[in-house]
Amino acid sequence: MRKLIEPGMYPSAGSSPVGKAVTHDSAAMQVSGQAQYVDDIPTVPGTLHLVLGLAEQADAEIVSVDLTAVRQSPGVVDVITLNDVPGHKDIGPVFPGDPLFADGRTLYVGQALFAVAATSEAAARRALASARVEYRAGNPVLDPVQAWQQGLLVRPSHVMQRGDASAALEQAEVVVQGQLDIGGQEHFYLETQATLAIPQEDGSLHLYSSTQHPSEVQKLVAEVVGLPLNQVAVEVRRLGGGFGGKETQAAAPACMAALVAVRTGRPVKIRLNRRDDMRLTGKRHPFVGQFRLGADQSGRISALEMELIGNCGCSPDLSDAIVDRAMFHADNCYYLAHARVSGHRAFTHTASNTAYRGFGGPQGMLAIEAAVDDLARRLQLDPYIVRMNNLYDTDQRNRTHYGQELEQFPVAEMMAKLAEDCQYHQRYQAARAFNADVGNGPLRRGIALTPVKFGISFTAQHLNQAGALVHIYTDGSIQVNHGGIEMGQGLYIKMAQVAADAFDLPLECIRVTATRTDKVPNTSPTAASSGADMNGMAVHDACTTLLGRLRAFAASEFGVDASAISFESGQVIVGQQRFGFAEFVQKAYFARISLSATGYYRTPLIHYDRARAEGRPFFYFAHGVSCSEVEVDIETGEYRLCQVDILHDVGRSLNPAIDLGQIEGGFVQGLGWLTTEELVWDEQARLRTDMPATYKIPTIGDIPVAFTTRLLERADNPANTIHRSKAVGEPPFMLAISAWCALRDALADLAPGNAIPLSAPATPEAVWKAARTLQAMAVQAQGAAK
Repeated sequence: MRKLIEPGMYPSAGSSPVGKAVTHDSAAMQVSGQAQYVDDIPTVPGTLHLVLGLAEQADAEIVSVDLTAVRQSPGVVDVITLNDVPGHKDIGPVFPGDPLFADGRTLYVGQALFAVAATSEAAARRALASARVEYRAGNPVLDPVQAWQQGLLVRPSHVMQRGDASAALEQAEVVVQGQLDIGGQEHFYLETQATLAIPQEDGSLHLYSSTQHPSEVQKLVAEVVGLPLNQVAVEVRRLGGGFGGKETQAAAPACMAALVAVRTGRPVKIRLNRRDDMRLTGKRHPFVGQFRLGADQSGRISALEMELIGNCGCSPDLSDAIVDRAMFHADNCYYLAHARVSGHRAFTHTASNTAYRGFGGPQGMLAIEAAVDDLARRLQLDPYIVRMNNLYDTDQRNRTHYGQELEQFPVAEMMAKLAEDCQYHQRYQAARAFNADVGNGPLRRGIALTPVKFGISFTAQHLNQAGALVHIYTDGSIQVNHGGIEMGQGLYIKMAQVAADAFDLPLECIRVTATRTDKVPNTSPTAASSGADMNGMAVHDACTTLLGRLRAFAASEFGVDASAISFESGQVIVGQQRFGFAEFVQKAYFARISLSATGYYRTPLIHYDRARAEGRPFFYFAHGVSCSEVEVDIETGEYRLCQVDILHDVGRSLNPAIDLGQIEGGFVQGLGWLTTEELVWDEQARLRTDMPATYKIPTIGDIPVAFTTRLLERADNPANTIHRSKAVGEPPFMLAISAWCALRDALADLAPGNAIPLSAPATPEAVWKAARTLQAMAVQAQGAAK
């Protein structure tokens, strides 16, 4: 069941679509197949197709590469390696470490060695088979804990602390400690990495790229091929999914295609197949969380020490910020009077792990939720009670371990509300009774209700800015351009709603055009859940500038006070006169009033002193709570998700239908991370789960029939966001932690008082193994009692 915000809850003047459940602007085109992606763009005769030769060994010296036969293969026009790059050879987005092609030694299996450009993709792939590469084997490192202990780090470690955690742990009545292995996750976007690079008549380049960060692609392409930025334009209409996987890692294919386009003077297209994409690109960071949690006998937490070891892969990429965010979210919703959280960036010989929905936050949250759950099991208390007793408040317990004050924290109210609505307490007791009934055989039930507090802003301060460009045409239609990327999340329709609201025009009057670096420059990536927040404010700023000009014109032209001028329901009211919007715009045009304006926004208040590990890295927090119930067969490890209930805070929703879709989709993607999506490497560092046959994302059969999603009706967001809305891209992902905790709850009765040895993802095999371990513990405890 989906419950929308009630109509009229957010009253708006006239025909404003803000707050209304408006259909995604591309929905019909996507369903019908008319929506155009990079691979759908018609190519002209002479277009070359690029495929990559990938390394077959990790940490291996490249003894020789013989591409003679490749160059001589039918249809091959060009072959490039690192030696053919005229400009920058390293395209690391923040720190160096990402050579465009392998440089003398391979970093991981799947790293690009060379690229082949041919008259067709099939011809290029046939040519690949004739490449001869000789390696001298190395000794790849795959264990992040081992790497950390040996000092193999891509960036230095960082520590956040408050109080004296060690001393508080010594005095604690109860101390639980443990280690949680947290798996990574393949982005599995429907559209793989793709670029079409077209050389222009003046030597410049126009690229159609499937990227979340067109300005970064523009910059890196320019640096690789040796052009100024103003000769490289990157255009993006939509992505077939991104989830962070196209924030930095779309740049390499784009640079390769651009380089061949410059060398040959011909258009060049690259579109990775699924297996190459999965081998070449990084994933969500696997983490290892080691913790010691102190509390009293009632379960009130007094101290936390946590080591978060992020498996960063072979280069820094965005790992510094990702591990930082895991540390920022190591509290989730719980007040920690004494805390020491350390974050380590481990090097391993795998693809460089990168941004993924939540950007490290889910890993930090999962670690603290495991610790809180272990505490509840030790004390044999309902985990819901332990969670409620340790929540932040907005009075005394309102500062995070990095010093940010919580100005709004509705989580206690939300948890209590959801528990009542979904009858959590009755169902928790029913699960205990079910598990005690021998008549149910190997079946066990579990339920969990968990909270989410997620910080909204880029932790790299300079990225918290956005621009927009708005044109009013003489027929009254409006065109909007901004720096955000549409990747299915409904950003474009929300921006159209913002512009339509500003002028009080029907939504049909607004057209949002493809994002282009030659329209809005120096854009930030569409990431960190800030796309609607920042671009919405920039669009609003441009509209406000235009409205100011039109009001000034009306006041001067008709001799009225500014207070007598208003824009209502497609009309402009000037004193006693009324004009249609198009008619009024015509008058302004003939009076030589500029009908085009730029807009700009920079997120206020945010700051973080890294040396002191203190500040306000987030503009505000988004909150949500979810309850999941599962049924497990402990003899096979198989389970089903019986029921899910969600209550989420999106502030004053710009578009409730879009937001509900984001919440549901985020939950299901999180469910995949925690249950079905398992990444497996063999001892030679080869990714074995590199295709849909071996890597399992959730399907329709994994979604419970009873799936209820509600938006928080209070919606009193105090932050100065666009129409008081809240971000909804990443926060719902962590709601799926309730399903993982429910699996732990289903196993808890096998050996009461013990921590549940269940890692993530909790595949049926992992659940079966945990059940066997707990049963052995129970037998051992019974023997000791005798």
